Amino acid sequence: MGLKLSFELSDRDLLYFRRALKQSRDAVRDAEEQEIVGAVLHVLEEIRGNEPLPDFVAERIPQLETLIQMLADDEWQLPGTDRERLLAMFVYFSDPEDVLPDDIPVIGYLDDVIIIELVTRELSHVRDAYDDFCEFRREFDEEHGTSIDGAIRRDRLDRKRQELHQRMQRRTKQMSKFGLWES
Repeated sequence: MGLKLSFELSDRDLLYFRRALKQSRDAVRDAEEQEIVGAVLHVLEEIRGNEPLPDFVAERIPQLETLIQMLADDEWQLPGTDRERLLAMFVYFSDPEDVLPDDIPVIGYLDDVIIIELVTRELSHVRDAYDDFCEFRREFDEEHGTSIDGAIRRDRLDRKRQELHQRMQRRTKQMSKFGLWES
């Protein structure tokens, strides 16, 4: 029998997470992207070593892996602001001594899960655009295989990526007044 716990994050709680992400964003400016991603991958490896995991952690690992993939996808070329936001979340997630130290059994990753959930929701339009890009790329490659000139493939992917990046910018502007990244 499962137990459902619900809680609401107040404006004050969200302010805490905004400040934590701002500190992480400041740290991102001084860190190498590969180091940050390496640290996240290391934490994921450690987490997997502690299986069975609490479901609230295990359910977010695929989300985190997709965000890492999106960041690393050279053909997607995630825009700078969104890259910085993901890297900030990764810095927070990788810090073993954040609000709830990660070595506390069961709840040590609760604050990290909250950050993942907040950022994933905030960047849902970015993730949707990336999913659309991956689908377009997969269909294009299935239709044309290796017979198409690489320059033509790059051109088609570039056009689709630009279209999706513009869509992301429009949606970011619409959402910005309610955002996690403000103040």
